[in-house]
Amino acid sequence: MNVLDVQAETTEKANTFAGVSVQQKRRQKRGYLFAKRLFDIVLSLIGLAIGIVPMLFISLAIVLESPGPAIYLHHRVGKNGKPLALFKFRSMFADADEMVEDFTPEQKEEWERNFKLEDDPRITKVGKFLRRTSLDELPQLVNVLIGGLSIVGPRPVVQKELEKYGDKQDVFLSVTPGLTGYWQAYARSSCSYEKRMEMELHYVENASFWWDVKIFFATFGAVIRGDGAR
Repeated sequence: MNVLDVQAETTEKANTFAGVSVQQKRRQKRGYLFAKRLFDIVLSLIGLAIGIVPMLFISLAIVLESPGPAIYLHHRVGKNGKPLALFKFRSMFADADEMVEDFTPEQKEEWERNFKLEDDPRITKVGKFLRRTSLDELPQLVNVLIGGLSIVGPRPVVQKELEKYGDKQDVFLSVTPGLTGYWQAYARSSCSYEKRMEMELHYVENASFWWDVKIFFATFGAVIRGDGAR
């Protein structure tokens, strides 16, 4: 066997091993996505069944405090850039969008930097409680059930936020966004937006079923402690 034959045989074996590796990774990913979707369906159904009565009381508290609908749609960017309309309990006054015009220069600068305010004048008293406990996101279990959202994943962003990801936008949008995630469970609003992006991308590139389970349970601790809640 000459050198060319040896090289050809070596190349063939390498390609075979590489092919097996690629196939294994594809099977693992399909298995992960199947388990993740099953996890989403089961937990969202359980959550909606348990939460239906509390959600009725929350809706009543919202409309009694301030005029307007109890639930509204917040438009975000979903997987692969598809539009995603999130169901949320209203935690702000109905004219919150108009109130932005009354922000002080400092508030506008903070809003443009973090897309959040430390002390947002648009949030109602009921809304502050809902945000602190994350109950404002209960209606998003419907989004999880229909598949636009997952229980665990990077938090969906608005178009203006997406621009901050630069050339990593496609990476960020390659997975289904989540009701909770690595950033929310371990940092929430207590870190900079740059750190948040770093954490979100780290999750996307290293996601696994057992990490999802760990993040899911860690979220309860973060909510109870009120870590970084706004």
